[in-house]
Amino acid sequence: MAIRTLRQHDVAFTPHLYDWEPRGGTAASAAALGVDEREVIKTLIFEDEARSPLCVLMHGDREVSAKNLARLLGTKQVAPCTPEIADRHSGYQVGGTSPFGLRRSMPIYMERSIATLPRMFINGGARGFLVELAPADLVRVLKPTLVDAATDG
Repeated sequence: MAIRTLRQHDVAFTPHLYDWEPRGGTAASAAALGVDEREVIKTLIFEDEARSPLCVLMHGDREVSAKNLARLLGTKQVAPCTPEIADRHSGYQVGGTSPFGLRRSMPIYMERSIATLPRMFINGGARGFLVELAPADLVRVLKPTLVDAATDG
């Protein structure tokens, strides 16, 4: 679904395959591709207190502050979903979640500084598969809300 969505919107992208490692995270994928972990973007599925899903895009070398994100959204709390719930909301397997072609429509929030990167690497819908594209194309297609939700430390 992710690649289909990119093609439907005429997004120029470069596919990158690598050997996926369970629990390797963005550090492993950045090392495999020889790129800065900051350019590898995590796609995280959270839920608010009403159990409504939301998608959060964050630099690979940063963490989401659930407290900051909840405050920005004007809600009491948000929390990452369990892998099983995230899979159900997104239609993808954790470790292969892409913000493109999500199963359920949900708001997408992107760490503001991602938009300033010259390029980004984001999951293409399968474990061990990233697509390289311009952040401006992601913004054009997904229209995410830009936020400052990274942890301070």
